[in-house]
Parts: sequence; structure tokens; C-alpha cells
Amino acid sequence: MYTKEELMQHATNIRKNIIKMVTNAKSGHPGGSLSSADILTTLYFNVMDIHSDNVNSLDRDRFVLSKGHASPLLYAVLKEKGLLEEDLLSFRMIDSNLQGHPNMNYVAGVDMSTGSLGQGISAAVGMAIANKLDKNDHRIYALMGDGESQEGQVWEAAMAAAHYKLDNLCAVLDYNELQIDGSVHDVMDPAPLDEKFQAFGWHVIEIDGHNYDEIANAFEEAKNVKGKPTLIFAHTIKGKGVSFMENNANWHGVAPTPEQCEAALKELGGE
Repeated sequence: MYTKEELMQHATNIRKNIIKMVTNAKSGHPGGSLSSADILTTLYFNVMDIHSDNVNSLDRDRFVLSKGHASPLLYAVLKEKGLLEEDLLSFRMIDSNLQGHPNMNYVAGVDMSTGSLGQGISAAVGMAIANKLDKNDHRIYALMGDGESQEGQVWEAAMAAAHYKLDNLCAVLDYNELQIDGSVHDVMDPAPLDEKFQAFGWHVIEIDGHNYDEIANAFEEAKNVKGKPTLIFAHTIKGKGVSFMENNANWHGVAPTPEQCEAALKELGGE
């Protein structure tokens, strides 16, 4: 198990690489990638049993990035974990495997191709059902966006997960309250999301998505829930770690300029 300090350093490295990748590509989604970095760092380094020997196997915990546009985060995490061979700076290049939305056919460690919002959590439900049928005790994890929760398919998946008592499924909701067009409350208010998932039959754990103790405790609690799926309702800050990106919807899908990249990396303590 990694210490909190070690996790924080990994998350900082991941955030630096997110900034570098999006800047180099001149496109991508930094805001929602940065907001979930602490959650995915904890998940990949201290929760999921994924490593280089089983990366291509079904005999391990698996993860679905339902908010597929946050691919810079997933690639940076896989690289930090030592599971990704590709050069991160090839992100979004025409001949690269690291496309703007992750493709399971091209990148080892990507467990589901995602991009169309709402479909990732549905795939995770199917994977959890398959594990139950196969007597596979490994868990399925998924990361959703709050803007994504405006999609009706999310709620069909939520209903199915509770109906089939998928206690091997743990979803995390990145609740940074911003999407590409502004506040989720102004675009199409999905609140109260915690109460809605509870009403759909889920066990809900509310946390600060940047507090490592709360993140770790939530994942541990989810493992002990029986007879229903778990949602970790994580309050996060869009653009977390870079002051001029924080709580700013304009950074949902805009690449930094080289000057802004330099300033961001300086804040994160790197070149």
C-alpha cells in the first residue's frame, strides 16, 4: 500500500502529464481530468489489483472511464503505474493509439472504449453481471461525470444495477458541478444526485474527492456492501491543482497555450 504522501506525488506527476499532453496536442479536456486525478490515483495504486502481469486478463479488477473525454487522466494514470508503453506526447496525433477517447482495442489497460456519454456506466453494469455469472469475484469500477448524469441511459443502467444486486460494482461520480456549457445546474440541473441514486437502490457514500483518507475509506466501505451497487458521490474542483483552471468551465475542453502550460507546471512544482 502506498502512503498518502506517495499517492499525492503520483497524482502531481499525473496532473503534470495531463497538462503536457493537452498542450502538445493543442486539444483535449484538462478540467475534468484534473478534478478526478486524486480518485483515480487512489484507485489504481491502492485499490485495484491491476499490474503488468495481468493487464490483459479478465482475472483482475477492471475500470470503465464513462466520461471518456477525460482520457488524458486515464493515459497518465496508466503511464504512472507503468502499464502504458505509448509516448504520452503522442496523445491525439493521427497515427497514435492514444486517441481523444480511449479505445480498448489499441491500448493495454483500457477495459472499455468510451466517449458517448452514458454508455460507459451501462458497459460497467454488463461487466459486473458477467462477473456474477462467471463466478468471478473481481470488482468493476466506473467514473462518471455530473454532466453525464443528464443522460437517460445513466438511469437505465442505475436501475438495472440495483435490480441485479450488483454489489461488485462501484461507480464514482465526479461532482465538480461544471460542464462544457457552464454550470450543470444551469444547463440541466441533475441535483440531488445522491438522493436520486439512493432512490434507484444504490448505496451512496458522499466524500471530498480530494481528501485521500475519505477516498480510501469510501472504496473500502464499498467492498463491504452486500446486495446493492455503490456510488461514491465525490465533491471535486474542476481543474484542481492549477489555480487559473479551478472552478472555470472554460477549461472543460480547451488546451493551454505554451505560456499557460509553463505557468501550470510551475504551480504543480515541475518544469
